[in-house]
Amino acid sequence: MGKYIIAGNWKMNKTPAEAKELIEAIAPLVKDATCDVIVGVPFVDLPVALEATRGTNIGVAAQNCHWEKSGAFTGEISADMLQAMGVGYVILGHSERRTYFGDTDVTVAKRTRAALDAGLTVILCVGEYLEQREQGITSEVVDMQVKVALGGVSREELSRIIIAYEPVWAIGTGRTATDLQANEVCAHIRGTLASLYDDEAAKAVTIQYGGSMNAGNAESLLAQPDVDGGLIGGASLKPADFATIVAAAK
Repeated sequence: MGKYIIAGNWKMNKTPAEAKELIEAIAPLVKDATCDVIVGVPFVDLPVALEATRGTNIGVAAQNCHWEKSGAFTGEISADMLQAMGVGYVILGHSERRTYFGDTDVTVAKRTRAALDAGLTVILCVGEYLEQREQGITSEVVDMQVKVALGGVSREELSRIIIAYEPVWAIGTGRTATDLQANEVCAHIRGTLASLYDDEAAKAVTIQYGGSMNAGNAESLLAQPDVDGGLIGGASLKPADFATIVAAAK
């Protein structure tokens, strides 16, 4: 299966000074990690995060990027700008972007294309709303999100795609998919990748679970055969909790 990757999504939290302090607290706790470790920080924190993670085993992700290289897009940041700074990863398609800021499957695909073209690795978020799960259409929803986002993505480029399955009903709610529910959807995503590419390519993709993964439930979630890591929200802001999750990814 894909290599284990634990990524923190800090969302709209931490000033630059606070970001530096948090990374300096996390770094010694995860220095012996057997998985890849990433922190996804707000745009204003990127310079200090890149500096604070230098010489550590922690990668830095932005939380979004625009699909154009430049232009009249006030308030936006391009993938080329991120790459020029030295950022290696970008989180795209998070449900909060889809819910509050108008992202669609099509714009997520355009952002993904731009990020890959700039040399970034994409953490691609997919997941269903509670109503969709209750209607029994989780597989169809996630299939559509994956297929549209990866339209035109080559097998070679797939090596720079990390998929994060995040059921929207479990993000920031304290509700978590059961271990079996999380694995079932991650396995389905892997099957979708196999149909788009092939079994070997699908097995190599890291598929994370994100949705209120915390220090208490991480070990059992990460023990599932198709769960290759986590995209961590609230717990990523707590050094000890984040380190516990990283340690569980073996």
